[in-house]
Amino acid sequence: MNSQPNDLLLLAGKVLTVLMQGLLAIGAIAIAIAAPLMLIFNERVSVEFAEKVGEVSGGTFIGMTLTLMAIAFGIIAAAFVFFGKLRAIISSVGDGDPFAPENADRLNLMAWLLLGIQALMIPAMALGLVFTKWADKVEDADISIEAGLDIEGILMVIVLFILARVFKHGAAMREDLEGTV
Repeated sequence: MNSQPNDLLLLAGKVLTVLMQGLLAIGAIAIAIAAPLMLIFNERVSVEFAEKVGEVSGGTFIGMTLTLMAIAFGIIAAAFVFFGKLRAIISSVGDGDPFAPENADRLNLMAWLLLGIQALMIPAMALGLVFTKWADKVEDADISIEAGLDIEGILMVIVLFILARVFKHGAAMREDLEGTV
């Protein structure tokens, strides 16, 4: 019942999930390097920020930047695990066993991860809006951000929860069928 060994869709899915995990790892490493540098150069950054923006203290800027970095790190970590679970599902499809109980658990976890990402995006967007207001006061900065409700993300969470139930039901039906044969 194995799928074709040259199934290009499964291969593309595996390649894309590995690529995404690689890019996410680079982002996590960048944050892991940048956060301590912000702390090391705290005084210098605070002074320069206060000179450019004026009304907000540099300490506030550092604190909010580190908070945004922590949120971004959480989003990246959740997305990294998400793509790992997706790759495992793709592999099970390639092995000819997609309705395994583990895939139902993987889909359920993926839904929770995506829900967590959606929740983390709320404070990230709020901080991003503050940063854009500050950037407007800096001469050469041109930053814009679009903040709003991500309907597609919320729909994807619902779809993943439903698919998890479908896979759980499919795995149970398969076990019942194997028990009768």
